[in-house]
Amino acid sequence: MRFNHKTVILTGASDGIGRALAITLAQQQANLVLAARNEVALTETVEACKQQGARAIAVLADVTDPDACKRLIDESVQQFGGIDILVNNAGIGAIARFEEVTDLSIFEQVMRVNYLGAVYCTYHALPYLKTSKGLLVAISSLCGKQGVPTRSGYVASKHAMQGFFDTLRIELQGTSVDVLVVSPGFVATDIRERALGADGKPLGHSPRDEGKDTMPVEECVQQIIRAMERRQREEVMTLKGKVGQWLKLVAPNLVDRLAANAARTQ
Repeated sequence: MRFNHKTVILTGASDGIGRALAITLAQQQANLVLAARNEVALTETVEACKQQGARAIAVLADVTDPDACKRLIDESVQQFGGIDILVNNAGIGAIARFEEVTDLSIFEQVMRVNYLGAVYCTYHALPYLKTSKGLLVAISSLCGKQGVPTRSGYVASKHAMQGFFDTLRIELQGTSVDVLVVSPGFVATDIRERALGADGKPLGHSPRDEGKDTMPVEECVQQIIRAMERRQREEVMTLKGKVGQWLKLVAPNLVDRLAANAARTQ
């Protein structure tokens, strides 16, 4: 699959993986509909894409609002006549041991952004993707595959995303709509700085050594692009992530211990 003149909707496009992915798709002359809540940062991403010669529009949208998700899809169709790819990338983190949480609303907040936001956008985009025989992309996480201490809310939301898109893939058999779930590990973005802490407020700093086992965002995006081109069903990043999936089948207790040890060193 090539992306020139394909209409791509990308949520969470104002920074991090979303911004880098948008610019890379712009270099391939995709028609881009970029969504986020931060108007200033989103506008900067759109301008960066236009400088690559691509057609790009900004749509301010909070994916936790079903009506906003419908407006995003409607505006995409109005501007470009259809939809070829939907990339559900909007996300938020949460970092705290469960027993230390003092604001339980963080679980609902994270689930609404990471999981329900993808459900809402997918629901409204699906009829158009079936027409174009398009591609659904979910930017999940290795946390969608394995429990990770201090990430209970985030892990739960990514497990929900994984389960939803795995099920939808089966339901869409015979429609020529493909479903890709991407599972990165630690990527060099500010998601951990913006993650919600035990009190429900953004941490403002990353609790881990960001120089340790952190993938450059450009490398992450290249892996996503390659998986999209091939219309893969899944892209599990990092050697540890790939080995972990097999090891979990034969030695699940060992995988739990490794996850616990990793959390203590972060």
